[in-house]
Amino acid sequence: MRTTKLLATAGLLGASALTALLGAGTAFAGSGDSGSSGDDKAPTEAGTSFRTAQEVEQGRRATAGASTGDYLYWSFPADAGQRPTVKATVKLPDSAARPSGATWRIDVYDGLRRRQSCMYGTQSRAAAPDATSVGLSCTLRTVRAWSEQWANDPLPGTYYVRLTAATLTPSDQGLPVSAEVEVTSKEVGGSSAVDGSLAAPLVPGSTTEEAAAASDDASDGENGSSAGQALATGEPDDGWSSGWWSDRWVWTAAGGILAALAGIGGYALTRGTGRPSRVPPGM
Repeated sequence: MRTTKLLATAGLLGASALTALLGAGTAFAGSGDSGSSGDDKAPTEAGTSFRTAQEVEQGRRATAGASTGDYLYWSFPADAGQRPTVKATVKLPDSAARPSGATWRIDVYDGLRRRQSCMYGTQSRAAAPDATSVGLSCTLRTVRAWSEQWANDPLPGTYYVRLTAATLTPSDQGLPVSAEVEVTSKEVGGSSAVDGSLAAPLVPGSTTEEAAAASDDASDGENGSSAGQALATGEPDDGWSSGWWSDRWVWTAAGGILAALAGIGGYALTRGTGRPSRVPPGM
C-alpha cells in the first residue's frame, strides 16, 4: 500500500511538472507567431530592385499596380525556426486585351541575395487565355539559426520576393496588372534546431551602418550623415531570437523528470519491506 501511494504521488508530480513545461513551451512558441500586430498598413506599391524593395510584415497582404514586364520586389523578415510561405496573385486585364498568355514567376532571395529553392508550391505558371488571375506560391525550407559557409541554407534575416512575367510576347508588354503578395510562416520548433547561431541576422544596411559609424568618428559628421542613409531593415515584432529557444528545452527537461521518477519507482519496487520477522537479529 505504501509503495502504491508513493508511485501515485510521484506520477501526479511528474504529470504536473510536464504540463507546466509544455505550457511554457507553447507560450514561447506563441511569442514567435507570424501574425502581425499594430496599426501599420501594408504597402500598396512594390519596389523595382533589391534596394527599393517594399517591406511587408508577415501576415499582411501587400498590393501593387504595375505593367507586364515590370519587376516587382518586396522584403520580409524571417527568423530561426520559421518555414515561410509566399503566396502571390496576379490579376490580369481583360482577355480581349491580351491576345496570348504570359508565364508568371515568383522567386525568393535571402539576405545575401542568394536564390532560395522552394520545398513545394507553384513557383511558375502560365496564364490561360481566358484566365482572370494567376496564383503562385513558394514554401521555403525551414530557416536555420546557423549554417556552414559553403551551404545555401536559409538563415535569419531579410528575404526578398521578386514577381515578374518570365515570358512575354511583344503584344503582352505594357498591359496593366495588379499584384497581391502575402507571407505567412509555420513555427517548426526543435525538430530543425541546430547548435549555434549567427552573430547577427542577414539584413541589408549593416555594412553601411558600420561605415557611417567609422565616418562619424573620423569627421565632424557631415560625411557621416550621408553615409548613414542605410537601407531600411525589417525585424520581427518580438525581435530576433537568434535560435536560443526551441521546444528541445521542454522535452529535455521532461525527459529528465521522467527518468528521475522512473528511478524513484524502481527503487520503491525493489527495496522490499526490510528484515523479515522470522530472521533473528544476529543473522
